[in-house]
Amino acid sequence: MTMCRPSRRTASSSLAAKQSAHSPCRTASFSRCAVASLAPSLPRVEMTDEMFARAVFKNAGRPRSASPKQMISLRLPPEVIARWKATGPGWQTRMAKRLEKTPLPRAESEA
Repeated sequence: MTMCRPSRRTASSSLAAKQSAHSPCRTASFSRCAVASLAPSLPRVEMTDEMFARAVFKNAGRPRSASPKQMISLRLPPEVIARWKATGPGWQTRMAKRLEKTPLPRAESEA
């Protein structure tokens, strides 16, 4: 069995570790080496249909939005963007809320 030692990772020690002829675990973290050294002694278990039926699978990431936002390209004068940015973080969200509240202008053909 190979003995693993935790190592401090610095520029000089990582270079020395790459050049050393010690065990491959020398450059890895201690917990990884410990697991690797225990792996041969752990029993291997086949997954049965019953085990899969009892398993709980979790969805990773953020939940899907009921009304996802759409990406558009909008050309605005630099002064307008500078004024909105000057209001601080969250300026894009505030701009979107202002646009939601503002009534739509009538088309010229309707007037």
